[in-house]
Amino acid sequence: MDVFDAIYQRRAVKHFDPEHRLSEEEERKLLEAAIQAPTSFNIQHWRFVLVKDPELRKQIRAAGNDQAQMTDASLLILMTGDVLAWKKDPERYWQNAPKEVNELLVGWMGPFHEGKEQLQRDEAQRSIGMAMQTIMLAAKGMGYDSCPMIGFDHEAVAKLVNLPADHAIGPMIAIGKGTKDPWPKPGQLPLDEVVITDRFPG
Repeated sequence: MDVFDAIYQRRAVKHFDPEHRLSEEEERKLLEAAIQAPTSFNIQHWRFVLVKDPELRKQIRAAGNDQAQMTDASLLILMTGDVLAWKKDPERYWQNAPKEVNELLVGWMGPFHEGKEQLQRDEAQRSIGMAMQTIMLAAKGMGYDSCPMIGFDHEAVAKLVNLPADHAIGPMIAIGKGTKDPWPKPGQLPLDEVVITDRFPG
């Protein structure tokens, strides 16, 4: 599928075939695509929790406003991010770079993040967001539908998946074979409202 077709055809689908499952090869293809998304300093904060246990899915659905896609989709991915990934063996993020590049960027990484907790969290969430969009577009390109979700009790779900204390929880993505067309697109704001050239009006 053409990348622009995937962008325009991707929708938040709510109804999935509960009998369908992605193959291991398809799951791997999606995740290999996901880790091509960009991250600041190539830190790759994302941690993808593939929720496969049916009982755990039911518990997450109970903490998620009884959204059917949490149990019915072929694949449920909880997006999380390691907030402190920037200081966990940072040399590995540039292991294939020339030595001088590795040393330069790893040397910048600490001073850029140290003592800036909001920045650390923001960077993890930005990484999650870029990986999420990559997953959803890749799924559409493979002929599958998806649904990003933030409507759940984040603290309850964090406990259910034993989220480490130094990780941030992000949205979930349900992926699978849609069984019902989504609502019509509600409408995008016009470009002249959302695009600013150079500066906001004073």
